[in-house]
Amino acid sequence: MNLWFSEYHAPDVRHSLRVTRHLYSQKSEYQQIDIFDTPEFGRVLTLDGHVMLTERDEFIYDEMITHVPMSVHKNVQDVLVIGAGDGGVVKELARYESVQRIDLVEMDGQVIEACRTYLPENACRLDDSRVHIYFDNALRFIRRCTNEYDLIIVDSTDPFGPSEGYFTREFYGICYNALREDGIMVNQQGSPFYKHDAEAMQRSHKRIVNTFPISRVYQAHIPTYAAGYWLFGFASKKYHPIDDFDEARWKAFHLSTKYYTTKLHIGSFYLPAYLEKMLEEVEE
Repeated sequence: MNLWFSEYHAPDVRHSLRVTRHLYSQKSEYQQIDIFDTPEFGRVLTLDGHVMLTERDEFIYDEMITHVPMSVHKNVQDVLVIGAGDGGVVKELARYESVQRIDLVEMDGQVIEACRTYLPENACRLDDSRVHIYFDNALRFIRRCTNEYDLIIVDSTDPFGPSEGYFTREFYGICYNALREDGIMVNQQGSPFYKHDAEAMQRSHKRIVNTFPISRVYQAHIPTYAAGYWLFGFASKKYHPIDDFDEARWKAFHLSTKYYTTKLHIGSFYLPAYLEKMLEEVEE
């Protein structure tokens, strides 16, 4: 008997993975949490039936949402990470000795505990002395912060359900206030390919453009995400992601990566024509 996990990417499109073991299944206060073992992608974390990460391709997402802003900002010391209870983004940030504080705000403590047990390679730096974990609603937490962070990474789920509030004009304004005068915010912007996702991406980008003086979108290929094509938003009070990109400074960190490179950094901001048009429509 074959067991398959299927995720709908659109009403008429679904992506399926064959499952060898269903390792974990719990309904938390906020969402359904499942972890599967699969022959092709290793262990897979899903929330409410949506793939959050797989052992096979998680490095792409975590590297691109972390190293892009870290290679642009001149001196990141204090970082706020919203979501990312699996620990992958924290793991990448903790590789930088210059980072002094990583505040992780995750509303669902069960996600962290499940990942500590079943995805230990992702969660391996959650006990770093610089990491402070807060089980809280990110909007409530960040309202108390002013001029406090150099970098905010919003690693939320899609803009539907529990994370819907992380894609509003109000939320982006609160993030703006929590950043220092040269601060950067990076968030996941979903896929532009299917209609429902594309419309959500445009709404989010429009709100960020209306909040930050510098706002750009960049891309990555992530096989298990919708259409295999994913976007990130780069928003800053001061730094441009290409004009202020310091290749030599980032290379001096001597970090080994599996996806991110300094050449790819620049290339990721060059977008296909249909996506450029979609962004221009809301920027105007």
